[in-house]
Amino acid sequence: MARKSISGLYERNGIWHIDKVFQGERLLGSTGTGSREEAEKYLIHLLEERRQQSTYGVRQVRTWRDAATKYLQDFADQPSIELTATYLEQLDPFIGETPLTHIDDDALAPFVEWMKKGGGKLKSGRKKKPNSHRTINIALQRVVRILHLCNRKWRDDKKRPWLDVVPSISMLDERKTKRSPYPISWDEQRIFFKELPDHLHRMALFKVNTGVREQEVCKLSWDWEIEVPELNTSVFIVPPEFGGRHDNAGVKNRDERVIILNDVAKSIIDRQRLLLDDDENEAKHIVFPYEGRALHRMNDTAWRSARKRAAVAWKDEYGNEPHPGFATVRVHDLKHTFGRRLKAADVSFEDRQALLGHKSGSVTTHYSGAELAALIGAANRVSTTDNKTPTLTILRRKVA
Repeated sequence: MARKSISGLYERNGIWHIDKVFQGERLLGSTGTGSREEAEKYLIHLLEERRQQSTYGVRQVRTWRDAATKYLQDFADQPSIELTATYLEQLDPFIGETPLTHIDDDALAPFVEWMKKGGGKLKSGRKKKPNSHRTINIALQRVVRILHLCNRKWRDDKKRPWLDVVPSISMLDERKTKRSPYPISWDEQRIFFKELPDHLHRMALFKVNTGVREQEVCKLSWDWEIEVPELNTSVFIVPPEFGGRHDNAGVKNRDERVIILNDVAKSIIDRQRLLLDDDENEAKHIVFPYEGRALHRMNDTAWRSARKRAAVAWKDEYGNEPHPGFATVRVHDLKHTFGRRLKAADVSFEDRQALLGHKSGSVTTHYSGAELAALIGAANRVSTTDNKTPTLTILRRKVA
C-alpha cells in the first residue's frame, strides 16, 4: 500500500513550501528543498516542534524573518522605516529562515560579500557599484538593533526573551571606503554651476549660500516662509515633521530648522516667487518646482552629466586635470562648502552651528531681530563670488 503524502505542502519554482493550519495556527514558509521527501521530513519536524511547545512549554524557535516582521509592525511610524524595510528585504534571502540563535558573523558573511559586490543588478541589467562599508554597516546595525529587542524587550507567552544572548556582530572599517567631503573653490563653483541646467543651478546656488540639506531644498515650501519686516527679509522654518525624501522621514535632528537667507539666497527666493503665478506650476507650495512638481533629488542624471562637462571645461581652461573630488562633486559637498567658507571668514562656531542647522541644544527658532541680523550678516560674509576673497585661498587645493 502506497504511503499517504502529508498535506500542507505545495511546490513553487521547484521548491516545496508550507501552508498548513496546526492547532489553530497557520504555518507558512519555504522548506528550502526541491525534494518532496525532504520537505515532508521538514514539515514533520516543524509540527513536532509546535506540539512540544504546546504540550510541554518548549520555547518556540523563532527565525530572523519572525523578528524582522515584528520590527516592521512595531515600528511602522519610525521616520526611517522605509529605509529599514529595504535593508531587511535585502537580508531576508540570506538569513530569513535562520533561527535567531544562529545569527552571527558567519551567517551574515554571504550578505556582506553580496553587498560589497554591489548587491545584485539594477532593473536595466547594469551591475551596481560596490556598496560602501558605511552602507553595509547601516544594514548590520539594523540586525544588531533587532537582536537587542529580541533579548531585552520581546517576550513569549511564558515571559521568556526571544533570544537569551545577543552575539557580537562585527562592523566593517568605514575608513577604507569613505569619501572625504570636498568643499569646492570659487573657480570650481563658477565652472560647475555654469554646466548645470537652470533649475539645478538655482537650487545649487541656494544650497551653497544656506547650507541646507538636499531634501530641504528639493521640498522647500512657501508655507515655511516667515516674514521679518523689520529686516526687510524673511526666513524659512523647516518643521520637525518634515518628511524629507519620504513622507515620514523627518528632519535629521528632529528639531525645527531655521534657514537664514544671505543676499544671494534672498535674490534667488525673490526670483522663484515670480513662478507662483505660472499656470504650468501645479506645485505652487514648492519653492523650487520642476515641470510642475517637487524634485525627488538633485543628484540626478543632469547633475552627473554636468560635473563630467565641468571636469572637461576645467582642463580646457587651466590645462591640467581637475581634482578627483571636483570630477565627482556631490550635492552634499555644497553644504560642506558653505560651512568651510563660514569658518574661513571667521564666523563663530555658534553662528556656524545655527546657519548649518546643526543641533546645539538650544531652541534655535527663538531669535531676536538683532540675532537674526547678526546671522544674516555672518551668512553674507560668504555671499561674494569675488576671486579676491580670502576664502578662496583656503579652499583651493592641488590636484593629487
